Amino acid sequence: MTRFTTFALVVLLAAGSLVLTVGVSPWWGFAAVPLLAVCLLGVYDVVQREHSILRNYPVAGHMRFLMESIRPEIQQYFIESNTDGEPFDREARSLVYQRAKATEAEEPFGTEREVYATGYEHFVHAMCPLPTPEEPPRVRIGGPECRRPYDMSLLNVSAMSFGSLSSNAILALNTGAARGGFAHDTGEGGLSEYHLRPGGDLIWEIGTGYFGCRTEGGDFDPVMFAAKAAQPSVRCVSLKLSQGAKPGLGGVLPGPKVNAEIAAVRGVPQGKTVISPPSHRVFSTPVELIAFMAQLRELTDGKPVGFKLCVTSRRDMLAICKAMLEVGTAPDFIIVDGSEGGTGAAPLEFLDHIGTPLTEGLITVHNALVGTGLRSRVKIGASGKVSSGSDIVKRLIQGADYTNAARAMMFAVGCIQAQTCHTNTCPVGVATQDPRRARALDVADKSMRVERFQRATVRSATQIMASLGIHNPDELHPGLLRRRIAPTEMRSYAELYDWLEPEELLTDPPAAWATDWKAATPDYF
Repeated sequence: MTRFTTFALVVLLAAGSLVLTVGVSPWWGFAAVPLLAVCLLGVYDVVQREHSILRNYPVAGHMRFLMESIRPEIQQYFIESNTDGEPFDREARSLVYQRAKATEAEEPFGTEREVYATGYEHFVHAMCPLPTPEEPPRVRIGGPECRRPYDMSLLNVSAMSFGSLSSNAILALNTGAARGGFAHDTGEGGLSEYHLRPGGDLIWEIGTGYFGCRTEGGDFDPVMFAAKAAQPSVRCVSLKLSQGAKPGLGGVLPGPKVNAEIAAVRGVPQGKTVISPPSHRVFSTPVELIAFMAQLRELTDGKPVGFKLCVTSRRDMLAICKAMLEVGTAPDFIIVDGSEGGTGAAPLEFLDHIGTPLTEGLITVHNALVGTGLRSRVKIGASGKVSSGSDIVKRLIQGADYTNAARAMMFAVGCIQAQTCHTNTCPVGVATQDPRRARALDVADKSMRVERFQRATVRSATQIMASLGIHNPDELHPGLLRRRIAPTEMRSYAELYDWLEPEELLTDPPAAWATDWKAATPDYF
């Protein structure tokens, strides 16, 4: 009830002032009238559907908007002071909100970026730009063994589980995906009715806990998996090896949070703490991993199957590629998760010091697949702080075929980065299992915002590619992206990084890769 304390106090004061106006003196009316007006404002806050924070905090919630209108940097200060991971900067967050609400406007006075600062990046535009295509390109996911390929959008909803997000947040994301024709990754928390009910395309993620397809002992259950993978909404299956926020670490879901609904979705006992191990039980070598990929594809009746990882060493990635060559098959896609963080709760030292950043991770995976002649069979997804069209194009240049966004999609459904996800008291109903708080998130309104944000961001990406003189994302190359490495010097990505030629590792490994290539073996990580 603390959410309504301010509103309740105003109601009591208004009622008291009315009594005093009638029974004591009409002069009390000067207090009663404004208090009644505030009461009406509180009633409107509860019934309106645009602002979740006002539905949860009638009257009091207006203080946030007042503070932002006076000094917008105040909110950014608290975000940067209290965040568990690296927050989105104010510009990126503002862009997501504007596109979600269809209020994006042109900036009249040029860039706010420090263009001469080390690390500044820009694209090289064409002297003869192309017109922006009416329909954005899509990416065909499915290698030679895949019988039911899927055409992926350039931007999709990244992995966020039911349990970490509320039922209404999942419904809004999937409804937006259904309306906009893009994919929604379930996260490793299992397939819930909130993923399935709207009918949006799903990437079903399977983690080390095998939630939703596990035996009582916690092992993978192929029969249960096949039955759920047959759902029409499940278009791809992704096996999570690791995630950017906490690579090499499993998860713990405390018993008090495992209510009856979450227990049923995950296939675990209600009220008991659930521990996700750091590694999988069904494989322990690269060869076993690739063989398991082939098994999953058969169990799905030929749907695309891949895996997600935060890149470890170059040697391990090359070991997986050697396993693909030895087994004679490959995953249909690999999702590269950057160590920049994400929405997953993680120890601070893991966030700051473990895992490969997305740029280096993408380039490593892309080069490993190119150098072994496997790139044409395996598509690459990029997951990590994607919030704009320029982010999409940047990741495509670095080696990805498509992108996924998590935090940006959370902003689209109303997240304000209050950093209270772990307390179950999310003020806008996004990251909570409290049904009273979750009801503040209006699914119809927020699903439209998700759709608008995704559509506007992909449109921006296609506009940027057209300005670079690019017809198709396949034509993007590292020479189109440049980075300032000193106040008076810029280099293109073609100069900053090594880029292997097709099958170069199989014929004549370059010196920079030769040691790792020789050390990599398909028999162990």
